[in-house]
Amino acid sequence: MKTKTLASILFLMIIGINSFAQEKSYPESYGKTLNLGVGIGYYGYIGHSTPTLHLNYEFDLFRNFTLAPFVSIYTFQRTYIDKNGYRYNSRYTVIPVGAKGTYYFDELFNANSKWDFYAAGSLGFALVSNRADYGYYHDKNYYRSPSPVYLDLHIGAEYHINNRLGVFLDLSSGTSTIGLAIHH
Repeated sequence: MKTKTLASILFLMIIGINSFAQEKSYPESYGKTLNLGVGIGYYGYIGHSTPTLHLNYEFDLFRNFTLAPFVSIYTFQRTYIDKNGYRYNSRYTVIPVGAKGTYYFDELFNANSKWDFYAAGSLGFALVSNRADYGYYHDKNYYRSPSPVYLDLHIGAEYHINNRLGVFLDLSSGTSTIGLAIHH
């Protein structure tokens, strides 16, 4: 379902690009950008969505491609019932850390300078803190199964308000965010 939704959004973005197209000089520089986002994480192992904060800083790597170290944070609570019917709460705080590689399709789509369209992938690991109610001996490895590796696929767009500030929408397989892009 998520794959079909992401594919549909990408298709609609491609169709809509022609309405934004204008003459633009290439290659455009994409790096030196601080991205601050808030969003919703909908990881399959959580079972529900949870608010997420995200931060990354993009560096130009080569034409139309950036690399951005990132950090995100989200927290959620699970309630467990033991064999005697007692309810226990366990709070998880997860901090994914890694690098996001982004390819910009502006040149391919002939998008004007107000818009950026991209696809990306994030790779890293997740730092996990788990606190439970007193007396509950929970599975501390719940989140880590099968490994702490963090992998996320993205599509997104940014609208440039001016040369220094933009707003973005990043849709992904793990966390979708909206936010501000601050260009240096």
